[in-house]
This record gives sequence, C-alpha cells and structure tokens, in this order.
Amino acid sequence: MKISYNWLKQYIDIPESAEEIGTTLTATGLEVEGIESFETIKGGLKGLVIGEVLTCAKHPNADKLSVTTVNVGGVQPLHIVCGAPNVAAGQRVVVATPGTTIHPTKGESFTIKATKIRGEQSEGMICAEDEIGMGESHAGIIVLNTSVANGTSAAAFFNIQSDFILEIGLTPNRADAASHIGVARDIKAAKKRKLNIADVSNFKTDTTSMAIPVIVENTEACPRYSGVTISGVTIQESPDWLKNRLKSIGLSPINNIVDITNFVLHETGQPLHAFDADQIKGKKVIVKTLSAGAKFKTLDGKDRTLSANDLMICDADGEGMCIAGVFGGITSGISEKTSAIFLESACFSSQYIRRTAMYHGLKTDASFRFERGTDPNMTVYALKRAAMLIKEIAGGQISSEIVDVCPITIENRIIEIKDKNVTRLIGKAIPRETIFSILESLDIKVADKGEDRFTVSVPPYRVDVTQEADVVEEILRIYGFNNIELSEIAGTDYLASFPEKDINKYRKSVGEMLVANGFYEILTNSLTNVVFQQKHKLSFPGEPVEILNKLSEEQGILRQTMLFTGLEVCTYNINRKQKDLRLFEFGKIYWKNATGDHSQQYLEEERLALYVTGNFETENWQNKTRTITYYDLAQQVSHILVKSSVENIKQESLNDPLFDYGVRIFKGTKEIGKVGKVKTALAKDFGIKQEIFYADLNTALLFKAATPKFVVKEVPKFPEVRRDLSLVLDKQVTFAEIKELVLATEKRLIKDIIAFDVYEGDKIPEGKKAYALGFTLLDESKTLTDEEIDKTMGKLMSAFEGKMGALIRK
Repeated sequence: MKISYNWLKQYIDIPESAEEIGTTLTATGLEVEGIESFETIKGGLKGLVIGEVLTCAKHPNADKLSVTTVNVGGVQPLHIVCGAPNVAAGQRVVVATPGTTIHPTKGESFTIKATKIRGEQSEGMICAEDEIGMGESHAGIIVLNTSVANGTSAAAFFNIQSDFILEIGLTPNRADAASHIGVARDIKAAKKRKLNIADVSNFKTDTTSMAIPVIVENTEACPRYSGVTISGVTIQESPDWLKNRLKSIGLSPINNIVDITNFVLHETGQPLHAFDADQIKGKKVIVKTLSAGAKFKTLDGKDRTLSANDLMICDADGEGMCIAGVFGGITSGISEKTSAIFLESACFSSQYIRRTAMYHGLKTDASFRFERGTDPNMTVYALKRAAMLIKEIAGGQISSEIVDVCPITIENRIIEIKDKNVTRLIGKAIPRETIFSILESLDIKVADKGEDRFTVSVPPYRVDVTQEADVVEEILRIYGFNNIELSEIAGTDYLASFPEKDINKYRKSVGEMLVANGFYEILTNSLTNVVFQQKHKLSFPGEPVEILNKLSEEQGILRQTMLFTGLEVCTYNINRKQKDLRLFEFGKIYWKNATGDHSQQYLEEERLALYVTGNFETENWQNKTRTITYYDLAQQVSHILVKSSVENIKQESLNDPLFDYGVRIFKGTKEIGKVGKVKTALAKDFGIKQEIFYADLNTALLFKAATPKFVVKEVPKFPEVRRDLSLVLDKQVTFAEIKELVLATEKRLIKDIIAFDVYEGDKIPEGKKAYALGFTLLDESKTLTDEEIDKTMGKLMSAFEGKMGALIRK
C-alpha cells in the first residue's frame, strides 16, 4: 500500500523526516518496506531554466534548423541550434543547459552536451513539452508568457512538487490503516498529536429535485447504504493538486468526478462509486443478488456471468448497474456527457465481496478494503466529503437529501480487560494511566474501571480488535516493543492452554509414515478363534474374554494378540497371488483378571502391529529382487521409535512361542514391543509357506513418549573421521551389546557406529560371528589428530578384547 508523506501532513503535524516517520510506523506494526522519492514530473525539471531568445537566424547548412542566441541569466548568451518551426526572437522559453539530464514523455532519458550541429556550435536545447515530460505535443517549443528573470529554475516556475512515498506492507487484519487518515491515526497515537480531518459540517442540500430512493433487499450483504444526488456537474480534467495526489500513489487521473471518489477512498478508506444519474432507470436503486447465470458487462467491456452470491446494485427494472464493492458497469459509468450523478457510499459484507472478487478474478482498490472490513460509520462522512469536493471542482448542486439505509445500528464492541492478563502477556507491568492514555489515543474508550479490571469500548472500524488479547496487543504496539526489557530467560505466555496431545493425530502421523514406506493399513475383527491358542498351547497375560452370545466358534473370544487376525489377512492375500505384503494395523487386545472378591477385571490395550513377507521390491530389469528379512522390519520399527522420540532403548533376545527368533525392546523397565519371525509351524496352520515377520508394539507407551519438540544444531565446523574395525565374537553377542560397550568406552568422540557386514561360515571357528564395524569420530571443538584417533580406537579394541573376548582382525 502506497502512502504519500506530503498527503499525510494534511491530517497531522509531522516535523519528522519521511525516514523517521517510517521507523515510527514500523514500530507500531505498519511495516514500511521502502521509501521512494516522487516528483510530479520525472526528474523534477532539474537543470532546466527559463530563458529569452535574443536572436534567431536560419542555419547556413540546414534548411529546417535555426541558429539562436539565448539569455539564460549568465554573463554570455548561449548559442543553440534549434529545429522547432515556431522558434523566434523575443520568446521566453524553457532551456536545457549542458550537463542537464532530461526525461522525455516517451523514450529513454539523456544528457545534454555542448556539440556542433552541421558545423554550428550548440550549447543546449530549447525544449518542447514532450521532450521534458510535461505533455505529448512535439509541434514546437514551449513558448511562455511571463516576465520572470532569465535563469529562473523551471521547477520553481512550473511549481513542480516532490514527495516521498512510503510502501507499507499492510497485514490483512489492519483494514483500519488502509488509508491516509488510518495511517495518521497510528502516528497520532505514537506521537500523542492531534488528528485534523476535513470538516464537513457545512454540507447542505441545495434542492430535492432529483431524489433517488434506495431499497436494500439483502441486509446481510449490505448492512449500510448511503447515497446522494448531485446535478449540474461538468465533467473535465481535475486540477493539478488532485491529479498530483493520485499520481503520487500510482493512480492515473481519469476525470474530476472519478478522481474525487478515488481521492476520498485513499483519504478515508471508504470506497465510493459514482453513477450517471440519467442512466438509472426508474430513478431507483435496489441492492440485491440476481439469479445465477445472469450476464453483466463491466467497465472493462467484458461480459461476466454472475453467481447467485454476487451482490448487485440494480435499477428499478432490476438490471444490474454495478457489482457491489468490486467493479462498475459499462452503461452507468461517468462519461463526458454526464451532467448528474448518484454518489454511493456503502458498507458491504466482507464475506460477500471476497467471494465475488475471487469468483470473477477481480482485484480493485474498493474490493481490497471491503474484503478486509470497512467502517460502517464512515459512509455518511465520506459521502459529504466527496459531495463538497465535487461542488467545488465540478460545480453543480446537491439535489437530494442523503439517503442512509441502516436497518441495524452497529454498536461498539465491549471487552473486559484484566490487569493481570495485560502484565502477563506483555511481560511488564505498565502503569494504568499509561494504558488508559494509549487506548484513548487509539479511539478505544475506557468505560468501567474496576480494582483489577476495566472495560473498553472498541469502535467498529477496528475490525481486528475482538477479544482481550487484541486489546493487549494494541497497548503493546503503541507502548513500544523496544521498551519491553527481555529477561535473562525469555519465555512466552498465552490466555488459553495448549491442547492435549491427540492420539488420533499420532496414529495418523505414524500411519502416513508407514504408507510412505510401502505399507497398507488393515482393519481386522477383534474377535478370533480360541483354537489357535489351544493348539499351540499359547498363554497370554490374564484370561481370554469369551463372547456370551457368540455367532460362531471362529469368533468366540476377544483377541489377546494382534497376530492371528493379521495372519488371516496375509493368508487371504497370498492365496490370491499377492505374496509381497507390508501391512500395519492399529488395534486393541483384551483380557480379564480375577480379583479378590471373585469378580472379573476387564482390561484392554492399544497395540500397533506390522507384518512383512515376500520380496523386498517388485522384480524389475534394473535390480534383482531379494526376499524380505527380519532386518527390513527392524528398520521400520526403528523409524517408528525415532518418530515417537523413544531413545536409549535396550534389546533382549526373544524367547516366545509366537516367534522363531526376535528381540524384545525396552525403555527402562517397560517393554515397548517385540520384533521377530513368526513361528513356522504357526504360519503353516494358516496355510502360509513363506516367512512372515511380525512386530507388536505398545501404542500407549509410544504415544506417551512422543513429543513435537526437536533440537536444531549447527553443522559441525570440524571434519568427521571414519575408521573401520573387523571383530570375531561369540555368536550370541548382539550388535546392541556392541554399541552399548562402545558408548560406555568412548561417548564423547564416537558419534555413530554401523555394522556394514556380518559373516557366519566355515572360514571362522564354529560358534563365532564376524562383524565389520564403521565408527564415525568427531570433536566439535577442534580437528582430531591422528594420535587422538589412534588412542580412541586402541581403547575400543582393548574393551572388545577384554570384555567380549573378541579377536581383532588386522
């Protein structure tokens, strides 16, 4: 949003520079993203002067050129070759002296140099209006009727204005600041100065000869509509001051009526629209929506198809004249023939305008403000302001009373503020007198003042101030963020507590991760067959919960493990040639315990089950496929533990009748789950001949450990070092035990350890296993030396040999 520094001064005293005001506005929350200089004519006519043509003769070597001498106030006149047909002795002209950069209306800027033209010396240029950016004409040089001294600055003669334009990054909530008066309000509050806005108390109706009634059919979309008629106006070019105001903020002047509506919009933030009153059929304005599919031609000449939600300004015949708050129509707009206008100033629903603007792909200055919310109490003031300017600039008479349709009075919002919340949210105790002064400067009236709380009345134009925290923010931004001292331990506070962790969101997050890794989610019945447990003499904690009115023996009990129902799904898919499976399920297991009074305690527990079987990937021309292994499933379980923020786990070999082999995973003394290969005999009972790997995890424990917190670290400044080691160990030694020993021996420098090869075979003694290990070493404070690396690796080898009986293969 562009704001003119000079225009701002019209509403508030500003002795500060544009840069200083930019700093003030940024501190109050209106971030000034840049400041640019502006001149009503590009270049500001710098270096151009008023001169007098003393002599003018034909060029001896060119028929269409003249040789002149021009007095520009110096000791000697300048010799200038001129090609204009109208140049003559005695004329007062605009002269560009050597070294002057001129900026033509069209084309690139260039610098005047003393040179010879067809053999004659030329020490400048006598200018036409298009050559210096003052117009389009190139018919001849500018001839002035003036008696000012030769050498007078052209900028001073033509009253060229310079300005600074503040580019404000207006946030969507600050609709109140989308105007020059709105920005001036923030300066008023920050600098404790008086706001000066135009007085409209002298507005009066001249005649009621052209009253145009207004009917608002959709009051939800249009809570307030004001209008007035002005007759006898003359459509012409706007005066320079008005054109310059609009040009400074990037708008092109059109005619005096349209320019005034744009001026008042950017002055007050209230959009206006002017209709040609003679084009309003039936001399009545109706605000309503039309049926979907209706056609309407807008000012840009495009035919648009309306939706049922487009609010329209219509005439007595129900024909649309304007898309309310967005864009005017081609038939009712202001033209050179217009002599009477109906001036509209309304408050439209932000939801309606936003939908319409998006639907038609139209973004205008009016829709920009209506979408964010305008002040319903500004409509009549803006209407009077524009009507008085129109009378002054375009002539005419105000030919009706102001029509003001406002079915519902829009009251100020009343908000209760607690002193303790002001202090808690700001982080500093601010004196009450200061708080009240800030609020009053923001037009937020302090009503009831209690011992530990007070009530404020917020005007409707502050659409963003709706609750206690918003009022506190207003106090803080004017008091100044820089005036709040930071404590040694910075923190934040809030009015509402953070929401509880949601297990459903956790399940979704883990599920999405598994799906991204090729898993499919399954949902199985909680009822299963007790025969599975009886045949393999399986026992689980507690007793199975039997169904009293069971439909069949196959669904006779509630499951005590997720495995059986999952194997049924695997069987179903494998029998249909879908042998490569990655499945997961969130579900529950159930059991009952006998209590001392002969009653039963029924229990249930959330579990996460994973099943993998078949090939690791689909067979393809690029890679040979391989059978999925225990380690593939273990890797997925590791991902889940990392995502759940479970650290420092321990693993133990698994001795469980459901598994051929596997591990238990512990966090402290609590078992998180089991991972392993399903018992071959059990899989065969389900008709499965291929290996099935199964993980059973406690969802409740994972969820309890899960946290959204994460740690950010700098990239290490010093290089990592990799060292490899080959060990021969007893077969029963696990990698987890190796890792535990490594970290116990040297935790500071060892950052990572991997096993990149494991070997069991006839090349090493029976009962032994060979590990190839990779160690990553890093000192975060300096570069490691060879001596430090060798010393660390020596300590590790001694630990392996002494505590694990390892044979180091060198």
